[in-house]
Amino acid sequence: MAKAYDYLFKLLLIGDSGVGKTCVLLRFCDSAFSTTFISTIGIDFKIRTIDLDGRKIKLQIWDTAGQERFKTITTAYYRGAMGIMLVYDITSEKSFDNIKNWIRNIEEHASAEVERMLIGNKCDMQERRQVSREKGENLANEYGIKFMETSAKGNINVEESFLSLAKDIKSKVDKKAGSDQSSKSSVIKPKKETNKKPDTSFWSRCSLF
Repeated sequence: MAKAYDYLFKLLLIGDSGVGKTCVLLRFCDSAFSTTFISTIGIDFKIRTIDLDGRKIKLQIWDTAGQERFKTITTAYYRGAMGIMLVYDITSEKSFDNIKNWIRNIEEHASAEVERMLIGNKCDMQERRQVSREKGENLANEYGIKFMETSAKGNINVEESFLSLAKDIKSKVDKKAGSDQSSKSSVIKPKKETNKKPDTSFWSRCSLF
C-alpha cells in the first residue's frame, strides 16, 4: 500500500483565550466558521494533508487552551512541535502584550529548532482595532519570525499562513536531511589492517653501532 504522505508535521496554535485559535483551525481544516464561541478545554487537534513542492504533507495541528489553569496540560505538547503559531487578537491590546509570555513558554518547553510565526487575527474588525499592523511587524522582527494578519471569519490569509509555516518547516527538514547525508558520505573509513610484519631493518641497523 502506497504511503499517504511524504512528511508529517506537528503544529501548535498558542495564545490567549478568545483570540480565535479554534476559528483559524476550523477555517483551515474544514473551510468553516462558527460565531458560537466555546473555549477549548485542554487541547484538541485536527489533521489536513496539503501538497507542497510536489510532496504530500500531513499537518497535525494542535489547538491549545489559552486559560492559565490549562497551562500545565498544554506545555507538554510543545515537545515535538515543529511549528508554532502565536495568535493574538488585533482588537485586544492585552492579548498582544501577552505574546512575549507565550514566547517565553516556547523557549522553555519547545525545541530550539521550532519554526515560529506571529498571527494577528480578526483583521476584518478594523473599527475595533487596538493593535496596529506596524506593532505586529515590529514584534515579529524583534524575534526574527514571520508575521501575518488573518481573519477566520473573512477567510483572509488563513491558508497562506499555514502554507508559509509548512514551507519553512519543510525547507529546514530537507536541509537537515541533506547535511546528514553529506556528513555520512564524507566519513573517512579506516584502512584495513594487514598481516604484513613491520620493517625492523632500521632497528637492526641501529643495533650495529
